[in-house]
Amino acid sequence: MSMQGRHKTGQALMHAILALVAIYTLAPLVFLIFNSFKSNNEIVDSPVSAPSSWSFQYIISAAQQIHFFRAIWITFVITFISVLLLVMVSSLAAWVMVRSKSILGTVLYLGFTAAMLIPFQSLMYPLLDLFEKIGLKNIPGLIFMYGGFGLSMSVFLYHGFIKSVPQSLEEAAIIDGANIFQMFFKVVFPLLKGTTVTVIVLNGMWIWNDYLLPFLVIGNSDGVKTLTLELYFAKLTSGQYGNPWELIFPAVLVTIIPIVILYIFLQKYIVAGVAEGAVKM
Repeated sequence: MSMQGRHKTGQALMHAILALVAIYTLAPLVFLIFNSFKSNNEIVDSPVSAPSSWSFQYIISAAQQIHFFRAIWITFVITFISVLLLVMVSSLAAWVMVRSKSILGTVLYLGFTAAMLIPFQSLMYPLLDLFEKIGLKNIPGLIFMYGGFGLSMSVFLYHGFIKSVPQSLEEAAIIDGANIFQMFFKVVFPLLKGTTVTVIVLNGMWIWNDYLLPFLVIGNSDGVKTLTLELYFAKLTSGQYGNPWELIFPAVLVTIIPIVILYIFLQKYIVAGVAEGAVKM
């Protein structure tokens, strides 16, 4: 076989493998979409087939049962403030650690990276007990917890890229009369766009979809539930005698739509941002 023939065969094999991977990746989403338009009996009888009719009644009913608009607003506020806090604190912290060039900066950075290895379960009960004693077992406390747990990875990503930013740019800004905050937010921070988008997407997806921490912190508070909590308690109420699949599938679908849209629009920055933070260390 000629080299050109082997090249074409290799390309065909690669495309076939990528097609299989795409099918494997998209299959759960297709399964979710199909079953979001079915009744409970139709889901049980034919879970992998397309729905007999594409009626939105089950999606509308599920959105009403999980108080979709109220829950999405609460989830958005928690996610937005938590991610904003993470971006501001982690970028500034990473910048100071890189520019300090001291043993303390190195030790702090190693401490942040080591914290990524600590499982949440080992801190769960002492942390909740502490926050309950100081009156922060509520939404502000939940936001504060997210800011703490997401800080290590965010600092790690920012630290790697900031090391590649020429310090001469900052020195030029100082000569032009900029103070330290102007220098960071007008000179350094705009260069961190790829890493910032990565931090936003990774932490945003985690916080938006998280169930355990909101359940432990705010629980079944009246009128104060995230989308995942609304979904859980709606299932618990409706599924006393079985699984209400006609609620679960459409409720999960409307829950993930906002974060999927965000991911689609920002996906091109994710790999680039991770590479910037990891390769340039």
